[in-house]
Amino acid sequence: MASKKPLTPGRGLDAILGNLDVDAINGGESAVTAAISMVAVKDIETNPFQPRKEFDTAALEELAQSIREQGVITPVTVRKMPDGKYQLIAGERRFRASQMAGLKEIPAYIRVATDGQMMEMALVENIQRENLNAMEIAFSYNALIEECRLTHEQLSQRVGKDRTTITNYLRLLNLPAETQLALSSNLITMAHARALINVEDTEAHLALLHDIINRHLSVHQTEQLVKEAKGKRTTVRRGATELPSLHAAAQSQIRQRLQSEVEIKRSRRGKGSLVIHFQNDADFERIMNLLQP
Repeated sequence: MASKKPLTPGRGLDAILGNLDVDAINGGESAVTAAISMVAVKDIETNPFQPRKEFDTAALEELAQSIREQGVITPVTVRKMPDGKYQLIAGERRFRASQMAGLKEIPAYIRVATDGQMMEMALVENIQRENLNAMEIAFSYNALIEECRLTHEQLSQRVGKDRTTITNYLRLLNLPAETQLALSSNLITMAHARALINVEDTEAHLALLHDIINRHLSVHQTEQLVKEAKGKRTTVRRGATELPSLHAAAQSQIRQRLQSEVEIKRSRRGKGSLVIHFQNDADFERIMNLLQP
């Protein structure tokens, strides 16, 4: 292991670690904190608590090329394990890119950290770098709350976000799986998802989701459709006849066929109406073309 150079760690990680006992590892063997050491790449394993699940291959290759030319400018952060290996706390992109670049060793901070602190540090680093998508953040917040037994208020203090933000992310976990996937894939934004949360009926919810994706609806348009959907539920609660399964199935099929909001109304005597919503003249023409024989 090469000589060490003192360096101040980032505020986010330092705030979580606090003043840790550096002799608490390997039966009292001293470990270095706030210093840089050269660690063999083969001796480092990835962080099992890493909240980030997707790594862009092209972006990693660009970083690998930069590392080939300039080396690793920002050290990774690791903890030493009882078997002498090291486990990543933060810096998995740099680690992966270093592997691609063929490096044998990389600069690293060696820290003492529990599993809970590992999870917190990985989350904080990624949030500070804005590398996580909304669902990854939501799952990570939930994991921190469950594993570290934190309240929303305590979590907000740990990650430097207000409590309302924490709550809004955690509400995303109540979305249907298809909506969560759309959010993770950037097919919709978090603002779209927050509007959709208010549509509790799964069929209506997914119909709106498909509208947003296929018609590239804005957040404002989505909020308007959600408001209309909530109004329809209120009407049903006031005594309107629930659609028979035949009509409900037809309503869903027409929505899928036209990729538009469709409403079937039917009285107890069998009378009813079919309403097809459109957003503008262009959308109307699109629907008319689909209806042509």
